[in-house]
Amino acid sequence: MESRRRATWASFTEVKQSFNTADFVAPYVIFDIGGNKYRLIAEINFSRNVLFIRGIMTLKEYMKGAWKKP
Repeated sequence: MESRRRATWASFTEVKQSFNTADFVAPYVIFDIGGNKYRLIAEINFSRNVLFIRGIMTLKEYMKGAWKKP
């Protein structure tokens, strides 16, 4: 049987404790994945304990900045 773990972060500070490479670029939390080759862009609703994945892209795509909200 596969083991699943659930995080119940109350703030970005707690996310950072779990993933020290995570960054906050309002309103997104950015995770470095794949040995710093990719970025996972997420929005986290801390009060509801829900994480929404807004995009996964290469570092090159991420650096272009088109993922940012106006």
